[in-house]
Amino acid sequence: MLFVRPARLSDLDAIAHMARTAQPVLHSLPHDRAALEARIALSEDSFRADVDFPGEEFYLFVLEDSATGKLVGTSSIVAAAGYAEPFYAFRNDALIHASRELHVNRKIHALTMSHELTGKSRLAGFYIDPALRGDAAAHLMSRARMMYVAMNRRRFTPEVFSLLLGVTDDAGVSPFWEAVGRKFFGRDFKDIEMASGGRSRTFIAEVMPAYPIYVPLLPEGAQRVLGEPDPSTLLTYEIHLEEGFETDRYVDIFDAGPVLTAQVDRTSSVAGNQTRTVRESASAVDGSAWLVASQQGGEFRCALATLPLMPATSATALHRGAHAVRGDAPLDAATRAALNVQDGETVRCAPLYRPDEDGQDNEDVSMGETQ
Repeated sequence: MLFVRPARLSDLDAIAHMARTAQPVLHSLPHDRAALEARIALSEDSFRADVDFPGEEFYLFVLEDSATGKLVGTSSIVAAAGYAEPFYAFRNDALIHASRELHVNRKIHALTMSHELTGKSRLAGFYIDPALRGDAAAHLMSRARMMYVAMNRRRFTPEVFSLLLGVTDDAGVSPFWEAVGRKFFGRDFKDIEMASGGRSRTFIAEVMPAYPIYVPLLPEGAQRVLGEPDPSTLLTYEIHLEEGFETDRYVDIFDAGPVLTAQVDRTSSVAGNQTRTVRESASAVDGSAWLVASQQGGEFRCALATLPLMPATSATALHRGAHAVRGDAPLDAATRAALNVQDGETVRCAPLYRPDEDGQDNEDVSMGETQ
């Protein structure tokens, strides 16, 4: 079965392979082996550190197949985006241009470079092996990060954000980059994407315009893709919405991809989080798909499991902010081994999908496709 755990230095070869083959490019995972090794070492130090508030920590997770030991995915959390240098994005603004003499009053859409996201926790580095079938693995790899946030609130800010890839063509050309970025950098999108260091490099402020960019003056193709996710990231986009993220007033400065933000307290992984007691189960149980996480021995683990409905408080009530309730978590031997838990120990659980008003899941997931 598939489970999520922190990355280790022994994973370097597998992570290096994913970093090289990932499309779109993961700028949070450098292609240079020495730099990538340092990144993994920082992650190990971050997980071990006693943290009271977010700083320069970086948390790298991997998705492992327990049957083969193969790594098939990766994702990460940046505790404070732009900790060393500001994190840059374009802010959507509306500028008023008016003339009493001409009886003109126009509201013009403009993009202004901003570093207001600096210091907020950021979800980054999402990658899933294209060979995996079904959507459940992608949900697990992405949402496990928020389960870790739910269990370690002091390490992260009250608001988190995620930056998704903007629209590009089959050749990797971004209409927005061609209309804006190339005019200032004179280089290809992929080159600057790799050099940007997660949108926190000084050269961004040095080269990009400090004055507003008037959207009506851009080519139609560039205007059309503002805030639109690339088709290849639609699943990731939907997973973020399922978690409780919303589109905000920011877009990426390079490809105009959407910036999604969420208040941690309102996310599914926090608002619907329960503490449950592990019970041995030799057979499948009736219920729905849940994220189940443990931190036994200090190491975080997360997997998917089918659990019965909430025992005392309705799922809807939990999503409206009710206190978490205790109940049993019947888990088979494979899931207990993946989570490194035994009968009688506690785990943290959250529904994989937001429930409807009647308490039923609003989507179905094929658990068999990810085992």
